Amino acid sequence: MPMYEYRCSDCGKQFELRQKFSDEPVCECPDCGGHVEKLISLNSFSLKGSGWYAQGYSKDLGNSKSSSCPKDGSCASCPAAAA
Repeated sequence: MPMYEYRCSDCGKQFELRQKFSDEPVCECPDCGGHVEKLISLNSFSLKGSGWYAQGYSKDLGNSKSSSCPKDGSCASCPAAAA
């Protein structure tokens, strides 16, 4: 789900919320109840779980090839192939 950034026009608090695309924009500050406006900001995303990031791009990827790499060298575009 995407992260959206909001700012309260009454108290000035700036905050982020994770919302579905189908969710209505927030219109009330969670702290003071004032009016909030949705900000246009840089893209933001978060990685959850153990997916590709934790398994395919760990810190030591450049030091050793993964045991799941094919022996025939068919993964030339893979970062592990350059190691």
